[in-house]
Order: sequence, then structure tokens, then C-alpha cells
Amino acid sequence: MTSKSEKPVDLKLDQKALDAAARSLDDGAVTPSFTNERHAIIKLLNDSLATELVCVLRYKRHYFTATGVNSSKIAEEFLVHANEESGHADRIAARIVQLGGSPDFSPDSLTSRSHAEYDDSADLKAMVRANLVAERVAVESYRQMINLVGELDPTTRRMLEDILADEEEHADELSDWLSA
Repeated sequence: MTSKSEKPVDLKLDQKALDAAARSLDDGAVTPSFTNERHAIIKLLNDSLATELVCVLRYKRHYFTATGVNSSKIAEEFLVHANEESGHADRIAARIVQLGGSPDFSPDSLTSRSHAEYDDSADLKAMVRANLVAERVAVESYRQMINLVGELDPTTRRMLEDILADEEEHADELSDWLSA
């Protein structure tokens, strides 16, 4: 509630920016007032794309090679996680394109750009542990990226927040399996 002594705020849109947005049709959703940090955001997203792709590969390997008493249940969950990580990669790649960038799917640089590591463990417990480590790395990297992007790009931030929630869920599930 405003007091009588406070003046109401005059909220006005920047008409020059609106006019400029109407003229620059070749850039899709990227309007002239979009942040100058767009290329840095695209780089962050490409590194995140590499992370998600490495996670898909790790989870798929573990799905196909898991053996042991409880392996079928855990392997099925590895496949669920692989598919969710693949969905994250798709969302990230689409956002990179929307920002005017090019998603980097180069297999030659995936592991060097990824925040998480690939793992070829043969032991089920070691697989769960490796995936938990990778999920914790993903959680931390997404938290940092959300803070870096902040208000510079609200659409990217919301996408990263959605992915972070999935990664936290994965980490919780893996932690439960490791302690069981």
C-alpha cells in the first residue's frame, strides 16, 4: 500500500527499443536490446550441452553393462536418466539456436568441454557412485550458471532452473541407491 506522500511510479516502455525490435526481423527472438553477453551465454550452454551428452553416454553404457542381484531395477533407472539427460541436451541445443548460436555436438571435444566425466565402471556400486558424482557436478554447475545468467537472460535462466530440479532429483535417487 502506498502512502499519500509517495508518488506513484511511472512505468513506461522504451518506444525506441520497441521500434528497433520491429525492424530487426532476421534475428528471431534476439532483439537489439538483448544482452551483450549473449555469446558468453551460448558458450556456457555449449559446455552444458557437452555435459549432458557425456551423461547420456555414461548412463547408456551403465544401462547395457550393469550386472548383479539388483542390476535390472537400477539399470532401468539408468535408462530413464539417460533419456532425461538427452531431453536436457535437446532443450539446451534448441536454446542455443534461438540465441543465434550453433550447438556444438562435436564428439572430438565432448569430454574436454563436459563438466562431468565419462565412466566405464563394471561394478554396479561403482556405476551408481560415478553417476552420483556426475549429478552432483551437474547440480553445482547449473547453480553457478543460473547465478551467472541471472537477469541477463530470464528464458535461459528458467530453462536452467528446470534442468537443475531434474539433476537434483537424479542425485537424490542415486544417493538412496548408494546407501541401500
